[in-house]
Amino acid sequence: MAIFSKFKSTVFLLFLVFLSCKGHPKELDGTSNQPEKDTIPKIKVAANRTEVYLPLLEGKKVGIVANPTSVIFKEEGHTHLVDSLVSLGVDVKKVFAPEHGFRGNADAGEHVKDGVDAKTGVPLISLYGKNRKPSKEQLEELDVVVFDIQDVGVRFYTFIATLQLVMEACADNNTPIIVLDRPNPNGHYVDGPTMLKEHTSYLGMNPIPLVYGMTMGEYAQLLNGEGWLENGSKADLTVIQLENYTHQSEYHLPIRPSPNLPNDVSITLYPSLGLFEGTNVNAGRGTEFQFQRYGASFLDSTVYDFKYVPEPNFGSKHPKEEGKTCYGTDLSNSPRMNEMTLKWVMDAYANCLDKSQFFLTSGFTKHAGTPLLQQQIEEGLTEAEIKATWQDDLEVFKKIRAKYLIYD
Repeated sequence: MAIFSKFKSTVFLLFLVFLSCKGHPKELDGTSNQPEKDTIPKIKVAANRTEVYLPLLEGKKVGIVANPTSVIFKEEGHTHLVDSLVSLGVDVKKVFAPEHGFRGNADAGEHVKDGVDAKTGVPLISLYGKNRKPSKEQLEELDVVVFDIQDVGVRFYTFIATLQLVMEACADNNTPIIVLDRPNPNGHYVDGPTMLKEHTSYLGMNPIPLVYGMTMGEYAQLLNGEGWLENGSKADLTVIQLENYTHQSEYHLPIRPSPNLPNDVSITLYPSLGLFEGTNVNAGRGTEFQFQRYGASFLDSTVYDFKYVPEPNFGSKHPKEEGKTCYGTDLSNSPRMNEMTLKWVMDAYANCLDKSQFFLTSGFTKHAGTPLLQQQIEEGLTEAEIKATWQDDLEVFKKIRAKYLIYD
């Protein structure tokens, strides 16, 4: 009887443990922040939907626009799209490499050279060197171009410019283009100043807000539909869609999309801290906390408790304020943002000892999309007053955007 009683007690304790465990959320999936993996399907990127797009490549001479984020996910990790397609017998004739290069080793703004991929032997054509648009000669032997690059949803992040120029080249040469869609980690909101036509550049080619809330596939449809490609041309476009994605999905990028966006915090802060690229203030380049802090030697040291020294490192051979003690703010514990904010740029400007050192005027205008933002900050307007001046343009864009959304 004592043994039977002990057995019943053990079973009862195990039952209580089972009930208590059942109430806790399960471990988050590495590529999608969706809590219950067995009840909410995880996001499937288009590159993984090989059954949909491989038939479109069969018997074709293929060009691929890719970088280190162009991967097919597997249970044991991931393989690069180019490596995977070559192993599957797809006739990959050349790879086009955007800013930072095919394997992702180049600094921001550093020219990328043509070459040959050591792993596959496929020729590499740089789209961030002598030319940023594929030439007619580079496309003439291709039957189709596949575009697969992870974006972060910020206008001055150059991969949407690469997409536009590739679509224009494909339209000019009657070459179909297939966009393999990926989630936008900042796709849950639209915010920021809108690019003015007279200030367009590679950092912003169209009248869109700084944060535009679209995936690459959706944005490609917008470019075609609004006639924003050069001369109003239209590309022969196919978008391979994501599965189980909405614009409210929290997506954790398993691979850094560029050398200086190392984690979720940097990506959520990038729309706001990226404006520092148009100033002399350091935004974490030259540290392990890129776009998670800001500071400069010419900010008032009596105001800030936080300081750091930028040094050359991966992705930043010569960071701003190299070797100098920078006084500023640590933002590495910031939560997910639902808007872009000017408060950190405005804080740094307010505490700049020599305000003539602050703005790189042409650079700040290219990032902001308008010279008005610099004027407003210099004149001492509040953030609320500045943001109020964006609203009409944001409403206009949202109506345009709505026509091309694929996902809820």
